[in-house]
Amino acid sequence: MATFGYEAIDTMGKTTKGSCDAESVDDVKSMLKAQGLILVSAREQNLLNKDINIEFNTKPKPRDLSVFCRQFVSMTKAGVTILDSLKMLEEQTENKMLRDAISGVRVNVEKGETLSNSVAMFPKVFPDLMVNMIAAGEASGSLDVAMDRMASHFEKSARIRSLVQKAMIYPIVVLCVAIGMIVVMLVMIIPKYTDMFDQLGTDLPGITVAVQKASDFLLSYWFILLPILIALAIMIAAWAKTDSGKHVLHKIKLSIPAFKNLEVKQSSSMMARTLSTLMAAGVPLVEAVEISGQVLNNVYFKEAMQTCKEEITIGQPFSRPLEDVGLFPPMVYHMVKIGEESGNTEEMLNKLADYYDEEVEAAVQALMAFMEPMIIIILAGLVLVLIGACMAPMFKMYGDLSSIG
Repeated sequence: MATFGYEAIDTMGKTTKGSCDAESVDDVKSMLKAQGLILVSAREQNLLNKDINIEFNTKPKPRDLSVFCRQFVSMTKAGVTILDSLKMLEEQTENKMLRDAISGVRVNVEKGETLSNSVAMFPKVFPDLMVNMIAAGEASGSLDVAMDRMASHFEKSARIRSLVQKAMIYPIVVLCVAIGMIVVMLVMIIPKYTDMFDQLGTDLPGITVAVQKASDFLLSYWFILLPILIALAIMIAAWAKTDSGKHVLHKIKLSIPAFKNLEVKQSSSMMARTLSTLMAAGVPLVEAVEISGQVLNNVYFKEAMQTCKEEITIGQPFSRPLEDVGLFPPMVYHMVKIGEESGNTEEMLNKLADYYDEEVEAAVQALMAFMEPMIIIILAGLVLVLIGACMAPMFKMYGDLSSIG
């Protein structure tokens, strides 16, 4: 997919310029037509002619979608029409990508398309979960209820993701500080001690020699190391987005007990919450299970939900493949089984989601409790090595003087 710069005119004849991601000029034309614009010219952009936008075109977060749904419900309940609601939301939405999508949705609704079909034309902005919920709400005549449920769903999802992100901030900050501290000591402090001991003419201990060589290497080849490290980081980031990269990294997460605990509980919470929301709107179980798998982060849980979908399609109850995949905790499939037997699966899933929301918080705290002392120990070890490299020659020199005396 390439980035195209375009020039278009609206129905009032006003010229507008911008850029978008598309496969071809025809796709650009179709996307603009959906927004009520007529394409005048378009060309693929490169590093030399690419537009520099001050307003970042970032994908909307769950919190943005939650605000959109909540405001939409408030406006429609107040008697505002869907078209007017979309127009007002378009004007007050801060996220550019979401604002452009709302504009396109409004244009399509004006042309007679249903809200669900219009939203489905912007898959990068509105997830399948939201499209299906809106479609179910329109079919049952309870669009407000569906959007209200979506708002609650996005709010809870945003809260869980925020907890997990906060847990990752501390170790990342400490790691950056540790790396910075080591570089400063190797570049600025160790060379001074090395010069001093060289003047004394004493034989340096092994640990000091090793640190000295590391310092010399860093000072001599930093201009080579820096681009190599940057290139390596880019390569790893690109590899992590591939299918094989996801499988390896997600397998590692599930192999470390502290991370596995958080990953399992977070996936269980997201699965139960999404499935409960979809079933409450009347979405068929097979379709709801497929969509629930798509919202999960870990690729192994995604594949597990796909397996569950295939088993349900051939007539198996949902609880059986949930147990057979071996990833979800026993409480998940036992509660689902009770729900199936009592005809109350939706309520059981909702209770599961609430339970695992609390469990995710406990898992985050447990992960932090595990990582904090580990990081401190590692950091202290690195500091001791560097201090030892500086102090060892002094102790050796004092020892030599004592033996002479």
